[in-house]
Amino acid sequence: MRYVSTRGVAAPVGLSAAIAAGLAPDGGLYVPEAMPRVSRPAGEGSLPDTAMHMLAPFFAGDPLADELPAICAEAFAHPAPRRELRIDGAHVLELFHGPTAAFKDFGARFLAACLVRLRRAADGPLTILVATSGDTGAAVGAAFHGLPGFRVAILYPDNRVSPRQAHQLGSFGGNVRALRVEGSFDDCQRLVKGALGDAALQADVPLSSANSISLGRLLPQMAYFGHATLQADGPMNAIVPTGNLGNAVACLWARELGLPIGDVVFACNANETLPDFFGGMPYRPRDAVPTIANAMDVGAPSNFERLRHLFGDESATRMNGAAESVDDAAIRDVIHRHAAADGEVFCPHTATAIRVFERRRMAGDRRAWTIAATAHPAKFESIVEPLVGHPVDVPEALAAMLSRDAEAEPMTADPRIFANWLRSW
Repeated sequence: MRYVSTRGVAAPVGLSAAIAAGLAPDGGLYVPEAMPRVSRPAGEGSLPDTAMHMLAPFFAGDPLADELPAICAEAFAHPAPRRELRIDGAHVLELFHGPTAAFKDFGARFLAACLVRLRRAADGPLTILVATSGDTGAAVGAAFHGLPGFRVAILYPDNRVSPRQAHQLGSFGGNVRALRVEGSFDDCQRLVKGALGDAALQADVPLSSANSISLGRLLPQMAYFGHATLQADGPMNAIVPTGNLGNAVACLWARELGLPIGDVVFACNANETLPDFFGGMPYRPRDAVPTIANAMDVGAPSNFERLRHLFGDESATRMNGAAESVDDAAIRDVIHRHAAADGEVFCPHTATAIRVFERRRMAGDRRAWTIAATAHPAKFESIVEPLVGHPVDVPEALAAMLSRDAEAEPMTADPRIFANWLRSW
């Protein structure tokens, strides 16, 4: 299997090279040269078994192929249960049972497991760059913390993540450093992409990415969607909370592999780049709008390149998905109403998807839907607890992180200053 850039200029590479690089030399994102097809996984298999079955074609012929079972065992060590809600026809796919209580743990641990195996003893330190709107940075920090030969720089928008998210991001120390950037997530993302595309900087400081622009982050995210189809009756329709589009593209890739996934809807917050596009307007990136579903505060989603590449043009892309916007008032209403009515407590991102499901029910859609629950509500206690009227239990791993000291360094959204900071590390 070879991988090409979404921009079509860079030469095709193998999987190991694509994962190690993060971003293609022409600034594009790596995608499979041809999407393989797989049979439906065995119904009695575990999540790591499903992951190996789905990912084997992507690893074919690569030096990492023999390591795939061990990589999957490390990355998928925590469950992703699909359970029924007390809402007719609704299920949630709980993706928040990992060490940082967010779905990003699967991809971050998978990427770390791959890069550890690709690193040679003679190699100098590799600096992993990650821009985060809340959850990615902590997952990557946890996955790489203490690993010899790796350093992690986490960039997050100052005052635009929840207090507990900010504490997580700065709680690692050692080989993981957090930078609170003066600006938005899109500013953080521009700093990361600019550094990865700076050949002179790369010569001084070898860099790679751990955002969903990294193929090593996105590929494993297909596995839990594929595994969830084993528990569904017929094709599984999915609603995916969406910011930078990585999780949604992973769901669509799983469908392209031949897994029984039906309609896929992207649930967005007040950032309307994707809803506008799927509504028929030209794709137009814009500045991110701050919301209470902050992990989705993205105005220029990187993975749109992969989305458009998958279907060939904008018209075909619109035919293969849908996106809806949900404002803060509606998110708060969902959290409050469902806690009072049926005892379900959702994070703001999951609540966004619940609202999209409710709209479909009101419009007469009686089909079953699976909603990706992307983060534990305890990460957003300042938003969730006043709405539900009681404290939210904190998962043990999250509580351990919150008990540690935390520190983040200020950073302006200036590529030259960031490059100098990297050189001085």
